[in-house]
Amino acid sequence: MASSLPTRPLLLALSILLVLLIQTHVAMGKGKRARSVAGATALTYHGGPMLTGTINLSVLFYGQIGRVQKNAIRSFLKSLTSTKVSQQPSASAWWSVVESYQAAAARGGKGRSPKIQLNVASVISDSTYSAGKVMTMDFVKLLVDKATAGKPNTLALIFTDRQVTVQDLCTGKCAQHGAFGKQVFVLVGNPETECPDACAWPFVKSNGGPQGVILQPPSGNLGADAMVMSLASGLADAVTNPYNTGFYQAGPRHAGFVGAGTVCKGMFGSGAFPGYTGKVRVDPKTGGAFNIHGVKGTKFLLPALWNPVTSACWTPM
Repeated sequence: MASSLPTRPLLLALSILLVLLIQTHVAMGKGKRARSVAGATALTYHGGPMLTGTINLSVLFYGQIGRVQKNAIRSFLKSLTSTKVSQQPSASAWWSVVESYQAAAARGGKGRSPKIQLNVASVISDSTYSAGKVMTMDFVKLLVDKATAGKPNTLALIFTDRQVTVQDLCTGKCAQHGAFGKQVFVLVGNPETECPDACAWPFVKSNGGPQGVILQPPSGNLGADAMVMSLASGLADAVTNPYNTGFYQAGPRHAGFVGAGTVCKGMFGSGAFPGYTGKVRVDPKTGGAFNIHGVKGTKFLLPALWNPVTSACWTPM
């Protein structure tokens, strides 16, 4: 009779694997999954205000930003609050997680959160690099003032092209957000030249950490989709922590504070781990990888968000 001894280690290993899988995957409703982050704790609410209601956006395109890139950014912003996207998961589902932080702050995560609408109030371009191509925070303030033209109660969105170097970008951050007084801003650069491995992964090979499959950008334009990913992270952080008094925690070295859109770095779908995006879809026509549907058939690859209700990373798939 064959010995049963060899099967016992195998059964033990399978049992341990099953337990680990159960612990790291938590169902959150149809098409939505969460995954815990090793070493991460729930974001702490520090009692400060968040951006709510209707947010008026003042957009500035700085440098030689192409038509495809501008269109991708505009489509993404429009998709977040659109009710006309029938295919799921939609960008509005991703945005609803950001909206849920209102209830988390007011009632400890219970109840429904009001909608947060985005209104593009103005769009201007500066193709002549009026503030130069090397941006310290002093120069960033000039761009914020230019974008808003002094109008109060606006969120400035600054986009710089691949020739512009911005202080603190590419060193742990792919988007920067903050406030000059009460004026909140988000700054996103095109990382194609300076740091594609840090801020355009998984569309390019990463120079550090485990190596995974390189995916094609959903729009076909590397800069456009890398900027949309960074914008998504920066916008989520800015809305939930505009003055560094909202939801945040201390991040890894060089990252500063991390928030709703940045604590789940490198995760795009369920089952993600370092070097692997997790579950995403591939457009059979273009080969582009995506996890979100937008307006007029657009597709995006958006980062995971920290869900304040489940204290876990939420992914669309």
